[in-house]
Amino acid sequence: MMTSSERAARGRAARKSVPRSSHGRWIPSSQRPDPIDVLERQSLDRLPDLVPLRYGRMVASPFAFLRGAAAVMAADLGAQRHTGLTVQLCGDAHLLNFGVFASPERTLLFDVNDFDETLPGPFEWDVKRLAASVTVAALQNGSTKPKAHRAALVATESYRTTVRHLAELGELDVWYERIAADDLVPLVRREERARFVNRLARARRRTSLHALGKLTEADATGARHIVDDPPLLERTTDVDRVSLGKIFSDYRSSLTEERRVLLDRYRFRDAARKVVGVGSVGTRCFVLLLEGRDDGDPLILQIKEAVPSVLEPYLAPSAYPHQGRRVVCGQRLTQAASDIFLGWMTGPEQRHFYWRQLRDMKGSAEVESMSPAMLRDYARLCGRALARAHARSGDRIAIAAYLGGSDVFDRSVADFALAYAGQNADDYAALGAAIAAGMVTAAPGA
Repeated sequence: MMTSSERAARGRAARKSVPRSSHGRWIPSSQRPDPIDVLERQSLDRLPDLVPLRYGRMVASPFAFLRGAAAVMAADLGAQRHTGLTVQLCGDAHLLNFGVFASPERTLLFDVNDFDETLPGPFEWDVKRLAASVTVAALQNGSTKPKAHRAALVATESYRTTVRHLAELGELDVWYERIAADDLVPLVRREERARFVNRLARARRRTSLHALGKLTEADATGARHIVDDPPLLERTTDVDRVSLGKIFSDYRSSLTEERRVLLDRYRFRDAARKVVGVGSVGTRCFVLLLEGRDDGDPLILQIKEAVPSVLEPYLAPSAYPHQGRRVVCGQRLTQAASDIFLGWMTGPEQRHFYWRQLRDMKGSAEVESMSPAMLRDYARLCGRALARAHARSGDRIAIAAYLGGSDVFDRSVADFALAYAGQNADDYAALGAAIAAGMVTAAPGA
């Protein structure tokens, strides 16, 4: 095991192969794949009737396109030289993949909250994805390029200074580090504070009981079932429900013993296929309605298909052949606290899935309506959360030494982010052109 000095020396040595200033360059590779081809290849194994909805959601705005185009940016990052300073990547660290959720102790935390693309890889890929999303959101909200650059700079600076702070702490201190949502209130600008507190209150109301009233209705006997709202929410057939019942025990075995006991206290009531997100549209996703002591004690679980990470072609293979387990283990390693019902299983056709609660006080930001000042504050918070996540799984001392005390890395990544926002705009326009030409079909992005 290396000493702290040796780990720091390793980080500084990485500057020789990948100077911090080199991160500022964005020059598309001569072999860069066509972005529409990348998206179409992803669609081949998705539910055909939902693929047009995915494109409809992506074409809504440049930021929506960026959300859905993780595979496109993965190819771009994979073509660049990297530091080799490995962490457990989120893999898709854009602004809306951060948010609040409840810990098992019912504390509202702020953290990374999406791990579909998680995989070990160079720390800067997540930082660049975050910074690019900041600039795209800022420009879409009407900011000038200098202001968008400033917002990305704030996010990257927050990441760097947080890593350097965590590098000075002991291992247990880093492991127990968390960002409590209530602790953030004093950090929010006074004029935005009431809005922020209101969003926290809304998140606390987003529970299975809250979802029960929105997603279900009572039949003539008083029993509740999930409401049909195709194509966004469609009750499964009886055959599908039988299949889901058979795989329930597979999922149960991925939980710890005490959580199996808790799960066994619920009874299966109904299931439906559900459309989620932007980039995930077309993958197989279900919700299950379970009932505890009575019909006023619901548990709604989400079962989401886990496919290979978009980063996989450019990195070492996952240590977990099961893609659901890859997602779950990456989330447990990275988050300060994870859903008690987080687990995985293999479904029909040997497809991989992971399970979690559909709503457990979850909440996300309304990025599209943020003022420039609020966006900078939020970007700073996301940079801090990402640094905390990386410090748990990677060599924070080496990364801190690589980043250093100056703002060279910050400015370089902000330069990259602004340039990549231009690339994203071009790719977004290409999708619009492909739809107009009939090359791909887009449905209204409900």
